[in-house]
Amino acid sequence: MRSERSAPGRRRPQPGLPAGGQIRRLALPGPGAAVGRCRDFTHQALWDWRWLPPASEDQRLVAEDVLLLVSELVTNAAQHAGGARELVLRGTAGRLRVEVVDASPAAPAPRTPGRAGRPGGHGLFVVAALSREWGWAPHGPGKAVWLEVDSAADHPDTDAG
Repeated sequence: MRSERSAPGRRRPQPGLPAGGQIRRLALPGPGAAVGRCRDFTHQALWDWRWLPPASEDQRLVAEDVLLLVSELVTNAAQHAGGARELVLRGTAGRLRVEVVDASPAAPAPRTPGRAGRPGGHGLFVVAALSREWGWAPHGPGKAVWLEVDSAADHPDTDAG
């Protein structure tokens, strides 16, 4: 019978983030169900990085915000930029950076929400309201739209006492 111990000199992977953080990438080669795949991928990363399960209501809210923000960026890429090509998550103990790469070089532009006959228009306003900051940068022939969210411990809405 095999022991559960690791061989000498080998360590088992530990849950949580490594000291220097971690980057995870999800390639999105085709149009099929990108929003759901990206949410599932992000949800798993939040579990692995111990943002989930939440230890407080604030942590729960931050994790829900992250999943909503991923949905918004991927949906915007699908509707306005020919689809998302890659999701990149850059996690550290205090912050998460989400990047969605698409094939369009056009800058994201907030549009006026609530115009008659045109649903939507709220996505970038939601991104601006729920993220620490957001922006975009050229990426190959397209661009990467990114946002950053503080962990619940560093979130400005977290009660300190």
